[in-house]
Amino acid sequence: MSEVIVHVIARGRVQGVGYRAFVEREALKRGLEGWVRNRRDGTVEAVFKGEPDKVEDMIDACQRGPFTAQVEGINRRDGVAADLKSRLPGQSFSVLATL
Repeated sequence: MSEVIVHVIARGRVQGVGYRAFVEREALKRGLEGWVRNRRDGTVEAVFKGEPDKVEDMIDACQRGPFTAQVEGINRRDGVAADLKSRLPGQSFSVLATL
């Protein structure tokens, strides 16, 4: 099965509530590659690479978030291979510094 890459930005109360740790845990559980980071505008940005059904399931999880978050919406677009270059060396999924 071919893999897809999707870039998402989560809006709402998604910083200071364990959202990045939640995304990392859920992505690893699904065997996805990619990264997640906070953005200075208060959103959380992530890139996921994997089987289409697992990526869609991951985006659904991002919409729910951890119980402490209040996700108002998810913006998504197709990603490209270059989006994955931000990962930390040797990691399949990384939590990156705020941009």
